[in-house]
Amino acid sequence: AGGEIRYDGARINALPAHRRLRKGLALVPEGRGIFTRLTVEENLRMGAYCRRDAAGVEEDMDRIFSMLPRVKERLQQVAGTLSGGEQQMVAIGRALLSRPRLLLLDEPSMGLAPLVVEKIFEVIRSVAAGGVTILLVEQNAHLALEFCQRAYVMESGAVTLSGTGARLLADPKVRAAYLGEL
Repeated sequence: AGGEIRYDGARINALPAHRRLRKGLALVPEGRGIFTRLTVEENLRMGAYCRRDAAGVEEDMDRIFSMLPRVKERLQQVAGTLSGGEQQMVAIGRALLSRPRLLLLDEPSMGLAPLVVEKIFEVIRSVAAGGVTILLVEQNAHLALEFCQRAYVMESGAVTLSGTGARLLADPKVRAAYLGEL
């Protein structure tokens, strides 16, 4: 497999993670990727590792707490003891503390209860409304297509369909193959 990854006009394949972060990219990986032995607060502050604006970091912490009040309640708790949904919220909060221009979310709903998924997507919508571009990889096709402006359907690593989320949500092939409708 070959190819390249370009962002903002530059090739970023070989850039180390901290340089990608400084360019405005943040990732919430599949499985959350939190630091299980650190506290919630320590995990969050790792997201601001490259920042030097202490006042801005505190403002962003307050903004995250307003979106994710459970995170604030758990600040001193060891992150590995949180529920899966709470860990996902910490992972999203950590990514947001880097002030990304592009937020990459890999399967944010995986393994979470429906009510938690609703809350996670409420936060994602709020982040997008605030001007952050989001690249979402999500197997919950219905939820993803309702949420997104632009969508791509991939099969075996190749794009097979693309269009607006609304158009793909209405496409009979997508409805049959991905939404379980006949």
